[in-house]
Amino acid sequence: MTPYAFALGVLLGIGLWLVLASTPRFGRRSLVERVAPFVADVSPGARTVLDRRASDPAMVFAAMIEPWSAQLRRIPTMFAGTQTVALRLRQAAWRRGAERFRFEQLSLAAGSAVVTVAVLLFTPLDAATPWLAVAAPILVGTAASSLAELVLRRAAGRRLARIDEELPTVLEFLTLSLTAGESLLDAVRRIARSEGGELSGEFARAVADAGAGAPLTEALAGMRDRLAHPPLTQAIDQVIGAVERGAPLASVLRSQAADAREAAKRRLIESAGRKEIAMLVPLVFLILPVTVVFGLFPGYLVLQAGF
Repeated sequence: MTPYAFALGVLLGIGLWLVLASTPRFGRRSLVERVAPFVADVSPGARTVLDRRASDPAMVFAAMIEPWSAQLRRIPTMFAGTQTVALRLRQAAWRRGAERFRFEQLSLAAGSAVVTVAVLLFTPLDAATPWLAVAAPILVGTAASSLAELVLRRAAGRRLARIDEELPTVLEFLTLSLTAGESLLDAVRRIARSEGGELSGEFARAVADAGAGAPLTEALAGMRDRLAHPPLTQAIDQVIGAVERGAPLASVLRSQAADAREAAKRRLIESAGRKEIAMLVPLVFLILPVTVVFGLFPGYLVLQAGF
């Protein structure tokens, strides 16, 4: 009865957790929650506070383990590449910090290991060897942690790929706006008002920073540092340099748009070359063996029948 008692205990714990998560919170709101709606357009921290969901079970769990929060904050420092994770979170536009991601990654690994242990408890002892009982939770937890890293890397890569696709069009639109007589801030604001693009949201944050009193060049530099994407970094550096030197922005942006178009063509050619090599895999390992079998098998049967 021990495996069944363990499973029922896990189900009871999950049920109590969900009940606590759905319980409304009573009491006076904190000062941060009262001030956040008024500074949400200029403060990323305020936007994070407003985006919180009251029914998030992680908040209940965090409140339960708050006495040990100082020790838990030291856990992300044990992992390497925290700055890389923070950069990928910004590139993927995930509104969470590196510590939060590391904590969720650790929770996923621990939960996967616990589920593996529970599955092994229901497995007959003859089939579960001692080394499997020890190695399986570790391997499953490591795989779950690696899966979280892979999902983040894929999300950041897909968003950067969309930015690469939008960059030439955005640069050409900026060139058109400047040629029509608008200022750089008005042109950037016009792009920020457009919907359905990744760069429009980033330019909207830059416009919000500029509206809060920061120079436009510093706002664009902050956008560059947030994404740290080489094509976008090169374009923004050229724009900032042209503004500081007083060079004509329209010609600079026109050349940057042409360079972005050429870079997109090179990426397309490189992708086509990789796809061409990938097409050889089914040809060599599937189509060619079947063709050889269809060509030689009848002769093999004739030889067998003749002798």
